[in-house]
Amino acid sequence: MRISVVGAGRVGTALAVLLDRAGHQVVAVAGRDATPDRAATWLPGIPVVPFEDAAGRGEIVLLAVPDDAIAPIAVGLAEAGAVATGAWVVHLSGAAGLEVLDALAELGARRLAVHPLQTFPDVASAIEALPGCWVAVTADDEDGSALGERLAADIGARPFRLADDRRALYHAAAVFASNYLVATSDLAERLFAAAGVPEPRAVMHPLQSATLANVDRLGPGAALTGPAVRGDATTIARNLDALTESAPDIVAAYVAMCRVALDIAEREGRLDPERRAAVEAVLERRDP
Repeated sequence: MRISVVGAGRVGTALAVLLDRAGHQVVAVAGRDATPDRAATWLPGIPVVPFEDAAGRGEIVLLAVPDDAIAPIAVGLAEAGAVATGAWVVHLSGAAGLEVLDALAELGARRLAVHPLQTFPDVASAIEALPGCWVAVTADDEDGSALGERLAADIGARPFRLADDRRALYHAAAVFASNYLVATSDLAERLFAAAGVPEPRAVMHPLQSATLANVDRLGPGAALTGPAVRGDATTIARNLDALTESAPDIVAAYVAMCRVALDIAEREGRLDPERRAAVEAVLERRDP
């Protein structure tokens, strides 16, 4: 199929490369100032044109733009009459629903949302990571679902169908699984460094790798270890004393995550009420 990419950044460019390799025809890309150089590197010979021109050339128009830009760009393309009747317009947001494409749907375009559940720091890593990742597909009808599944399969990914009204919840899960994992890793790196540990990132990597492997193998409830699941109030108090002295800005995060861990431990039947109460008493003294 003829595919155009509006917003040829990291993900849009990587998808174009993989879809081209799969036998689709990438007819044009559009984007910001860095797009011509990126296209010359990864998509040589593919024309870089204005948004409206790119959108008008494809049977499938990939809107690979930031979430907040999808609806305004869709409106702009609709006002320009840039998308052909019957063309598929596909956005890549995990949180946005199909409604962000309404302006184009009202003119006869067909809506589809396809979200690769993976993290992409650059084009090269995206090309490597997209094959094998899971892809959430949301469509208005069976034709759209089938197309989304086909596109995912063509790049070597694993599609699953996701209800339109569940996309924001699904994306919140992705934020916890990836973004907040990075955020807690940053806190851990800071604390290891403050404690005098050499090469904090290298030191904590085996621990984190083993933890993620255990989550995959056992599930979070069984994989959870540490002072919260043991109900070890003394250790938690020592942790909090050290944080108060050396990193007071991290105390609130520690308390919040400790309570999440307590909830998991109690739900799994691994923490008796008395031990939880002892830990809660320690945490309450640190509440803002």
